[in-house]
Amino acid sequence: MQNEMTLRQPPKPHRRMVISSLTAILVFAAIALDTKVVRIGSEEDVREQSFSPEAFAKRTFPEIQSFVLENAVPAREVLEAIEQDKKAAAERYGVAAGVGPVIPVSFRGVVGNGKSGIYSIFVEGWPEGYQLRVQTGPAINGTDLRDATGSIKFGQFTNQIEYQDAGAALNRAMKSAVLDSIDTSDLSGKSVRVVGVFKLINPKNWLVTPVRLELK
Repeated sequence: MQNEMTLRQPPKPHRRMVISSLTAILVFAAIALDTKVVRIGSEEDVREQSFSPEAFAKRTFPEIQSFVLENAVPAREVLEAIEQDKKAAAERYGVAAGVGPVIPVSFRGVVGNGKSGIYSIFVEGWPEGYQLRVQTGPAINGTDLRDATGSIKFGQFTNQIEYQDAGAALNRAMKSAVLDSIDTSDLSGKSVRVVGVFKLINPKNWLVTPVRLELK
């Protein structure tokens, strides 16, 4: 009877501690087996799945710049074509982009007056009543660079915000690569050569976003 009563006694405290420790070890082992180590920056790093406008622009702007440099048409030629037939000129020289096509152009001229980094450019033979301007910052506006090639589509992005952010980041990337090395605070009177893009909305008022701007 004594032995039977002894067997029915609850485990001693130290035995309960051993059992609890073993249970904890088994739980941690199961967690470890179910855990996958992901290297930071790898394709499996979920943080890399979030959209980075700056990374997109850094990767994409050189491609846009090359496209514009290769396809730019002398501004006088484009203007003459627009005067003859705006629609035909848009189809021939431009890339469709919403309210108006984006057209790559090149020209040489003398910088006139500027305001908020936007300068008028006087090009030889440019007709009276037609204005040609270039934006140099500090703020670069519009989505002309994003729309210049026709290869960047809204469907590539999660939403409208990402699409707009991509355009703004491309403007910043252009400014860093093209304009930051130039003192654009007072360009008036200087001779320039410009290659860039503009959106054809008003044929008599062009605002060019440069991809190359050289002082002569």
